[in-house]
Amino acid sequence: MKYYCIGIKGSGMAALACILKDLGNDVIGYDDDASYKYTMEGLNKRNIKIYSTNEHYIDKDTIVTYSKAFSPEHKEMKRCKEMGLKFIEYFELMGELSKEFYTIGVSGTHGKTTVSSLLHSVLKEKANYFIGDGEGWASKNNRFMIMESCEYNKHFLHYFPSLAIITNIDRDHTECYETMDDLTNAFGEFGNRAKTVICLGDDKRIRSINFKNKAIYYGFNENNDIYAKNIIKNEKGNTFDVYYNNEYLDTFFIPLFGDHMILNALGAIGALLEIGISKDLIKERLQTFENAKRRFKETVINDTIIIDDYAHHPTEIKATIESARQKYPSKKIVAVFMPNTYSRYRDYAEEFVKAFQKADYTFLTMVNSNREKKEDFNIDSDDIIKEINGEILYDDISILNKYKGSVFCFMSCASIYHIENEFINELKEK
Repeated sequence: MKYYCIGIKGSGMAALACILKDLGNDVIGYDDDASYKYTMEGLNKRNIKIYSTNEHYIDKDTIVTYSKAFSPEHKEMKRCKEMGLKFIEYFELMGELSKEFYTIGVSGTHGKTTVSSLLHSVLKEKANYFIGDGEGWASKNNRFMIMESCEYNKHFLHYFPSLAIITNIDRDHTECYETMDDLTNAFGEFGNRAKTVICLGDDKRIRSINFKNKAIYYGFNENNDIYAKNIIKNEKGNTFDVYYNNEYLDTFFIPLFGDHMILNALGAIGALLEIGISKDLIKERLQTFENAKRRFKETVINDTIIIDDYAHHPTEIKATIESARQKYPSKKIVAVFMPNTYSRYRDYAEEFVKAFQKADYTFLTMVNSNREKKEDFNIDSDDIIKEINGEILYDDISILNKYKGSVFCFMSCASIYHIENEFINELKEK
């Protein structure tokens, strides 16, 4: 088959393109942005051609896959339509792929990418994987497929998981879900698409769902099937005892920080045990785990620590800052955040303020949104900054220098890495 991936540098589309190529398909891609992005690493390894103009040739039997970031009025979308090419949305194609393997669908408002990465770190080459950091890999010979499953616009309801994981349910994507009941019901539908669901039992919303098939609950509370006790936190990570069906399983260590990472590990452990992976192998591989791209990734320059993280929801921002505190208790924590939607600011203004108050100082850029207009929401970063200890970051990043020697948490699901890289280069020059 021949595929043309429009928006190929997006994290999801890049991973999908890699999988399609690995499975023996011809793949080319298009993106408006001609500059290098971290998602291109896997694409370049597979020699997938990427175009940023519409002057290239496309075979008549090519299937076009695309994301909602590209409207039907986009010039390349219109060209492909005029050619009479077949279109299939990215999440629909993912759904078709999920049917071909024993798919572990990893869902939840927070932690999807980390749990998917934890699973991959244990299963390694035995499992295909689609992870939201732009990573994807596949072999026709594998039984398992790890598939990060996003709830945005109910995309994950097009997937067919054999085993589902639900990490948590938190208020998000209010542009897609009018109420928390709507969001909870969507996760319930996703869980019920699987024969078994592994889910956070400490989450009241998850507990309210009536799963029709087997449900295994994990968490800190001892009423769960899998729970953690005797937790030890230090600057190296988290150590904890795992109990399964009220019996001691083993003591695990993860080089990750914060309670949320212990919960992510429990979800992965539960899923791995369910598919027959030995606890010894799980324990061995988790203790050397390296997190996914843009998940608490560290760069050290002299006495300054740069942390790159995908956090964009207040809950995630709070968790990232608290994780930095655990690992670097003697350093000041500076948050640098680029918001990508006005609606999230509008709906979580109070939560954002509380999250940024966990940092010693905060820099906010103005909203960088491709799909929303400021005039429709009447809110921006200057409305948030008034409530916290911080300031607006415009073009001059030199103002960050007054906090050299601190831990800088660069957080966003948008392209904050341009600012981050500029700051890193400036530190290296001095």
